[in-house]
Amino acid sequence: MSYSVGQVAAVAGVTKRTLHHYDEIGLLVPSGRSHAGHRRYEDADLDRLQRILFYRELGFPLDEVAELLDDPGTDPMAHLRRQHGLLTERIARLRKMAAAVEQAMEARKMGIRLTPEEKFEVFGDVDPDAHAAEAERRWGGGDPYRESRRRTAAYGKEDWLRIKGETDELNARIAALQAEGASPESEAAMDLAEEHRRLIGRYFYECSYEIHTGLAEMYVADERFTATYEAIRPGMAAFLRDAILANAVRRV
Repeated sequence: MSYSVGQVAAVAGVTKRTLHHYDEIGLLVPSGRSHAGHRRYEDADLDRLQRILFYRELGFPLDEVAELLDDPGTDPMAHLRRQHGLLTERIARLRKMAAAVEQAMEARKMGIRLTPEEKFEVFGDVDPDAHAAEAERRWGGGDPYRESRRRTAAYGKEDWLRIKGETDELNARIAALQAEGASPESEAAMDLAEEHRRLIGRYFYECSYEIHTGLAEMYVADERFTATYEAIRPGMAAFLRDAILANAVRRV
């Protein structure tokens, strides 16, 4: 039984052009021809094609494949050992590439598209990934967390610098008001708390008063977040928490 070029191409998963090329260079010459002069392949030809494709899959160039198949003095094991070494090196490179892609995916998941150097330049010792992880723990797959991930996935270094600049300026005004001895329930303190809520809504997610009060409690309950505000001014975490709670009561 013989097979046409189209049949062999379909079975082997190669193109007709590839089979024509193999014939032209003498790598795979079909055993017969039809009355019309078309190529016809026998079972032995298919066996040879299988071996050709095996070596090609390993990366052997066509001239070496021909040598392996046609030269009885060639040591196939020597070629395979050399190719095994090349494949091992390729696997190692691919693993490194995969690890880099995984890191990029995790960074995008957290909404932080920065190099370690840029992250330190923008945030200093504050780890934004910790905030993201805490938000996920508290809200899981809820709307606020999903919205924050969607927005921050597009932020670059300049975006984060702008956000940090506005945040630092607001925190400085809160600290200054606290230093003046103002009550966290004063109109001025509540107005700053409202600015704080709107800043979150502008850059991360729609921050309801309920969510905002939950954040406020987190600022004093979680030492990571408390430390952020205490570094600006001692007692600021509690001051901001109380101002946020008072502002929520005022708005309700």
